Amino acid sequence: MSLKKYQLDTAENKDFLGRNAGNLLRFGHRFPSPEGGAYYLGDDGTPWKDRPRETWITSRMVHVYCLGSLLGHPGSEELADEALQGLTGELRDIEHGGWYAGRRADGSILPDKQCYAHAFVILAASSALLCGRPGASELLDEALDIYDRYFWNEEEGMSCDTWNTEFTVLDSYRGINANMHTVEAFLAAADVLEEEKYRVRAGRIIDRVIGWARENKWRIPEHFTDQWEPDLECSKDRPDDPFKPYGATPGHGIEWARLIVQWAVSTFGTGAVGSQDFSEAPGQAAPVQTSPGQAPVQTSSGQAAPYIEAACCLYDRAVTDGWNADGAPGLCYTTDWRGIPVVHDRMHWTLAEAINSSAVLYRTTKDPRYEEDYAMFMQYLDTCVLDHVNGSWFHQLDRNNRPIGTVWPGKSDLYHALQAMLIPYSLQTGVSIAPALSTLFPSS
Repeated sequence: MSLKKYQLDTAENKDFLGRNAGNLLRFGHRFPSPEGGAYYLGDDGTPWKDRPRETWITSRMVHVYCLGSLLGHPGSEELADEALQGLTGELRDIEHGGWYAGRRADGSILPDKQCYAHAFVILAASSALLCGRPGASELLDEALDIYDRYFWNEEEGMSCDTWNTEFTVLDSYRGINANMHTVEAFLAAADVLEEEKYRVRAGRIIDRVIGWARENKWRIPEHFTDQWEPDLECSKDRPDDPFKPYGATPGHGIEWARLIVQWAVSTFGTGAVGSQDFSEAPGQAAPVQTSPGQAPVQTSSGQAAPYIEAACCLYDRAVTDGWNADGAPGLCYTTDWRGIPVVHDRMHWTLAEAINSSAVLYRTTKDPRYEEDYAMFMQYLDTCVLDHVNGSWFHQLDRNNRPIGTVWPGKSDLYHALQAMLIPYSLQTGVSIAPALSTLFPSS
């Protein structure tokens, strides 16, 4: 077996990723429901029609098939439009505004208005607008308006998490996961609309997250009170919760690393003049702490540098804590605050983000460690996580890398997996994936 298909920038690796991107897009063709919402997909891509049709999955499928459209995948425009129908139809709350969490199989609504889901509506609408899909401009305007009204807090520079369905009662919980996907959505909106205020907002979130992470040895607190005080014991009784797990989540540290690089490069470039010194400000990013005998990370000069250094710290901490932590390859789902695994299961999205971030950090720093990590992650993908029989990726493996479904049964959507087949070769580390693809494939 040639190892070149696992090595960044080889023709074999580009072919491997391209073939798998096509396979993923074909796997998801059966997601649309007659009402427009996205069905949750089963192990072989069969829709699980007894599960709710959720806004976050529907939004992700809009985004995925907009990427498919940019790649020239047949049928992508029609599939994106069917999912858009769900966001403009059954999932949209015409009485109170915004989007329901979802619709149950019987058509009844899932209660609450989630920041997480609304961030994905912004991402979906941004990609759809870039691809010229009907109604995308109006959808994006509405999504940003709702987000500004109910989720974004200008004074705090952060977003709240959950309202009741009527937008009259705000839950006291504050979460980093929703803010992470807000950063992704704001960067996409900034790129597509050329509205820099959304990039500025993303930077405000990033500054606070870096501060919390630095104070916590680069393990990001995930859960907070309404005063933005870390709640480090949250979910201790349900440590494998799919959205609010206990402890540190290495996959999120890795995902934040990529988003921080994207924001920093898009804001400052890779050689901006001047420097923002985080090393002396309590709660701000510090320079990279390298291991004994390890060469210092080579980063961009100027204002981007401390952010890229912080991204390296987050990535390095997460991989050190999570990879092969129990004697088998793979990234464990969560650790405690000492870095000891709590939930040993491997979730597919953590690997997807490890593939993305290792490639992005290599392109940004040229440190060969990240190139080596990329090949390691790609080999693990091919060996353990790709479902070579039924398609797509196994969404959850146990500590021995056997497929299980206690947290993520089936194969809900394609968002993380498809992006991992594309971001390593987008080459524009400061640009969101859909705009980056549009410049790579301008005739699609």
